[in-house]
Amino acid sequence: MTTAILIIAHTPLAHALRDCVLHVYPDAYNDVLAVDVLPHESPEVTIETVRRVLDNTPHSATLILTDMFGATPCNVAQKMLDGIHTRLVAGANLPMLLRAVNYRHEPLDVLATRAMNGGMQCIMQVAVTAPLNQNRTHHNYHDQKHHHHQQ
Repeated sequence: MTTAILIIAHTPLAHALRDCVLHVYPDAYNDVLAVDVLPHESPEVTIETVRRVLDNTPHSATLILTDMFGATPCNVAQKMLDGIHTRLVAGANLPMLLRAVNYRHEPLDVLATRAMNGGMQCIMQVAVTAPLNQNRTHHNYHDQKHHHHQQ
């Protein structure tokens, strides 16, 4: 059986991440759930919303992903944890979510670890390189007389 993946994040991030992942994995429609935390909504209202979502899923296990530790989405998610059928990972990003969906058939503990690794491995500083087959010229780009425009 697959594990449900529930994204709880500040609006509109939860549904935006879900939409992105469904673009890649449309077959995960019933496995990826989202709850956006609205501004000025009390944590109690959000808890009830999350509880309804979890009560309506046929999955026996749920990996909960939140946008950041210590904020309302994570605090709400912590109240949903039972230590057996749910795991929580904070710091959700798209690579983390894609990894989780790809491995949603694995045991919950393994899935949580894969999600964290996927999120961390895709954070990198990307070096600036010259486009292929073009010589890089050294100009003072702040000097408007020598500024070249490319189209």
